[in-house]
Amino acid sequence: MTLDELVARVISETSTSELIVDKVTLHSAAFLKPLIPLLYHTKINGQDWTKRKEQTLFSSCHLLEPFPSVSHVADAGHVSITTSNHTSARLTAFLLTGVPGLEGSHIWISIPFGVMYLLAVIGNGLVTAAVVWDRSLHEPMYVFLAMLALNDALLCTVTVPKMLLIFWQGPSPSTFPACLAQMFFVHALFLSESAVLLAMAVDRCVAICAPLHYATLLTGSLISKVGLALVARSVAVVTPGVLLILRLRFCHSNIIRHTYCENMGIAKLACNDIAPNSIYGLTAALLTTGLDFVLISLSYWLILRTVFRLPSKEARTKALGTCGAHVCVILIFYSLAFFSFFTHRFGNHVPKHTLILLANLYLLVPPTMNPIVYGAKTKQIRMRVLGLCSRAE
Repeated sequence: MTLDELVARVISETSTSELIVDKVTLHSAAFLKPLIPLLYHTKINGQDWTKRKEQTLFSSCHLLEPFPSVSHVADAGHVSITTSNHTSARLTAFLLTGVPGLEGSHIWISIPFGVMYLLAVIGNGLVTAAVVWDRSLHEPMYVFLAMLALNDALLCTVTVPKMLLIFWQGPSPSTFPACLAQMFFVHALFLSESAVLLAMAVDRCVAICAPLHYATLLTGSLISKVGLALVARSVAVVTPGVLLILRLRFCHSNIIRHTYCENMGIAKLACNDIAPNSIYGLTAALLTTGLDFVLISLSYWLILRTVFRLPSKEARTKALGTCGAHVCVILIFYSLAFFSFFTHRFGNHVPKHTLILLANLYLLVPPTMNPIVYGAKTKQIRMRVLGLCSRAE
């Protein structure tokens, strides 16, 4: 088939309308340049774009680079691009499609997610600002709280804007480097949040179990080192996962039926063995987040043992009151995270859209709820935040 016939066939099969510009290019395929406006820079009208057109423009095109040959045009209008045995295919982009099975409800889903994102960014921003600007809050407990708030704001910002774009405009392409970067920050920030919660539990444990040594043990220098350590741990744990993705070859679909790029979502698209990716991901999760949860539980067991040995009821109530907000935050974070983690790996009969919604909620609900919980439970934070708001008015 000649190039002109191929162009005519693509035009007739894809119902093109207006041309749009996209950042991802197929610059290395010089002989395909006449087709770029049709294959990749085309906005599709008509029926459900997610179900009907994504295979036509993306799945069979694969966005592989380089493109040694155009083999055939399938009966359904698919342009199939194959590579020779001597050429190594490199994926240049993925297509994120959103919540599978709920494409028609994306606009409605975007409303609560958008509201939660605004609450998370504003709430965590106010908590961070209150702790930074008020010197009376420069204590370990509040410094760790500011770390948690900053981490929460970053965590939801890494995923939610792209998610809302998909909900509003349909499936959205993401370049391979951008997808890897998002995967890295999602997992790294999740691990650092778990580490901050562990640091806060240790802080409360020292404050209640060894109050006379609290000021000498938790110094400003130690807190700085803890902050650097949790960042280093996140980077050290997530980087091998990224390197394991880079070793994979992608020869099937490039469509990720998700709202953001995550480790196993990318790995499952590969055509070679992903067992090392799966084993490393499970092991890393158990030795970091799982171990953090065990140590947090141990900290609170020591706290409860100490509290119930106090002589007066008033002292017990006051000691438990300082831990109330932290316990609520821990329960919200770990219950959603573990439920999502285990249903993804062992919930074979759980609907796909349920898994994707859970994967989004465990990254968005804790950042939304944390400033609300700490605002309600911690008088100092509540007063400083209200002071900031009144000063702004």
